[in-house]
Amino acid sequence: MDPLWFPVKSFNPKEFLVLIVDDVRSNLKVVGAILDRVGYSTTFATSGEQAFERMKKSKPDLILMDIMMPEMDGIEVCKKIKGISQYEEIPIIFVTASHENKMIMEAFKQGAVDYITKPFKSGELLARVKIHLELKYTRDELRKNLIELNKLATTDGLTGVLNRRHLFILAEQEFNRVCRYGNSFSVFILDVDYFKMINDTYGHTVGDETLKAIAQTTQSLLRNVDLFGRFGGEEFVGFLPETNSEDAFKVAERIRQTIANLNLEIDNNILRITVSIGLATYASTDPEIDEMLKRADLALYEAKRRGRNQVLVYQDNLS
Repeated sequence: MDPLWFPVKSFNPKEFLVLIVDDVRSNLKVVGAILDRVGYSTTFATSGEQAFERMKKSKPDLILMDIMMPEMDGIEVCKKIKGISQYEEIPIIFVTASHENKMIMEAFKQGAVDYITKPFKSGELLARVKIHLELKYTRDELRKNLIELNKLATTDGLTGVLNRRHLFILAEQEFNRVCRYGNSFSVFILDVDYFKMINDTYGHTVGDETLKAIAQTTQSLLRNVDLFGRFGGEEFVGFLPETNSEDAFKVAERIRQTIANLNLEIDNNILRITVSIGLATYASTDPEIDEMLKRADLALYEAKRRGRNQVLVYQDNLS
């Protein structure tokens, strides 16, 4: 399915909550009756303060509000609503007896999407409410799809961690910063031991679940500033900003031990999984990030040669 495509939803008023704000109770009853008749859920407020109380209890999909109210008028209420991130996307339609252009322009300036002048016909009110609810639904769906597109572009579809492309975009930015300021910077490459045997013995579904578990476990042991993603196959790469070789070893060893103690239960199979990790730290002579990765890869190769299930820091004699 095209990620930008979404189905046209059949409009159902019963799925929407409309907050009506007016200091005149008879107006609340009239507007409420019109909306109730076609199936909208409604809630009421007689002041700006009460409107915020209602919104805390149940977030409305749309607000119909009188402009002229005592204490806090509708325009001021609108301004405050639009200043709160969780409410700023709620469409606000003003209901007013005023034809003063300056006031109407101020209402739009503060975030209103439409206005209806009194007296109005019920058909006009319902049409404006419906169109702005449909527009809100369309915007919400587009936003969800953009979030999903960004996720697809930046994360590995199987494990949920960063994909290789986005991992290295972020890592290059960090590497450039390290080159400029000379901060500590370490990288590790993690490889699942005997992964081919897991696939051959239990099947690719179990193999996939194994990779997910390792990715999620490793991610949970890293800081928010660390970068971690899938390099390809059963290999993962982590970049550790502001981390020297000694501290990076502690991080990698904690990851190795935690994974070794997982004893995963997958499809009634208890799997003891181990990983090998090669580690390298930035040197001022590194012209690019690939030099660090080459050293980490050499350390990983040696860790596997020595029997696997261990962390090895690159030393010059491994070259």
